[in-house]
Amino acid sequence: MTDQLIVTLEDQTGVMAENGPMRIIIQAWDHEHPQVGLAVKAAEFAFACLEQVAAHHEILKQVHCHLPDGLSPIPQVMVESVMATRENDLTPMAAVAGSIADAVADWLFNRGMSRVIVNNGGDIAIRLAKNETARVGIRPHIQHAFISHRVDLSSVHPSWGINTSGLGGRSLTRGIASAVTSFAETSALADATATAIANACFVRDDAIVQAMAQTVDPYTDISGVPVTVKVGHLKPGTITQAMEKALNKAEHYIELGLIQGALIAVDKDLVLTHNFNTRIGPLTSV
Repeated sequence: MTDQLIVTLEDQTGVMAENGPMRIIIQAWDHEHPQVGLAVKAAEFAFACLEQVAAHHEILKQVHCHLPDGLSPIPQVMVESVMATRENDLTPMAAVAGSIADAVADWLFNRGMSRVIVNNGGDIAIRLAKNETARVGIRPHIQHAFISHRVDLSSVHPSWGINTSGLGGRSLTRGIASAVTSFAETSALADATATAIANACFVRDDAIVQAMAQTVDPYTDISGVPVTVKVGHLKPGTITQAMEKALNKAEHYIELGLIQGALIAVDKDLVLTHNFNTRIGPLTSV
C-alpha cells in the first residue's frame, strides 16, 4: 500500500511504522544488541496483520456471542478476547490494536529475541526471556504525555500486555476515567478489559454529558451506545462511586484469570487492584 512508512528510531533500537490508522513502534533486542533489521521485517508483518483486519472489517464491527467461521488469525484473536470479557456492548474492534501488537511481538520473540517491546498507539505487547526486564510509564490522563508513575516488569511472566483506555483516547468511552491501565498476559486481553473497565467507571451525574456514539463519530462500531463527551465539576462522592464500580469490574477480571491487575485514574484520584505490586511489579512515583 502506498501509505506504508517505516522509519528507524533515533536511538537505533527499532523502527516506527505507519500504515493508515496504525502507528506502531517496534523494538527488539538479542540480549544487549538491538535488531533493527529484524524490526523492519516485523513492521512489514504488522502491515499484513492490518490487512487481515481490513478484510474482515464488517464482521469485526458487530457484537458477537459466538466465534464466526473462516476468520484469519488476527480477527479470531480479536473476537475471542472481547468474548472473554462477557460484555454485550463491545465489538472485536475493542481489541484490534492489542491483537496486532501481540502478533508482532510473538513474531519477533519466536525468532530468538530476548526482549521485545511493541507499542501500537499506546497499546503495548512485551515479551521477556529469562532475566530480562522492561519499564513501563503510567499516564494518569490518557490525552496528556505526563507520566506520574512507572512499573518494572520481570520475566516471571514472559508475556505482558499493557493497555490504557479512558477519556481523550483514540476510542470512545462510556465512563469518566481519565485513564484505566490493564495488565494481562496478552495485549489483546489488556485492550479489551481496559475498555470494559473504563466503561464501568460511571455513575449518573448532571456534570457528566453523554451522547450517542454515532453523533460523535459517524464511523463508530458502537452505534446506539451512549458515550461520555464532557465531564464538568464532579462531587467527591460521584468520583468514589464510579471508581468503585470500575475497581469491582477489574477485580472480577482478575478472578476470571483475564488480567493480572489494573490501575484506575479519575483526574487526581488513583486506585489499584489488590496486591498490585506483588502480582505485577512495584508502582513507583516519578
